[in-house]
Amino acid sequence: MTTATPKSTTTSETAPEAAATTEAAIADARERIDALDDRIIGLIQERAAVSAVIQETRITSGGRRVHLSREMEILTRYRAALGKPGTALAMTLLEVCRGRI
Repeated sequence: MTTATPKSTTTSETAPEAAATTEAAIADARERIDALDDRIIGLIQERAAVSAVIQETRITSGGRRVHLSREMEILTRYRAALGKPGTALAMTLLEVCRGRI
């Protein structure tokens, strides 16, 4: 009859190495998130500038500042892509880009 040899467990010498690897992975991921956030913020600022041009053009030509059917298209698009939280995100984005109604 053969007996199974127990597998070695993690020793206290490898635990700090594992913790350091985990911390490094987390730090790298956070740097990526920060870079993505910077890009997202830049894109939102760019979107707000384009929205301002559209609003000014619409007002100058005698129209309304806000086009509600267009906003509904945006809400639908975000909800379809991101689910229910997408609607809240789109509402916030619209408010940032066009101001409060």
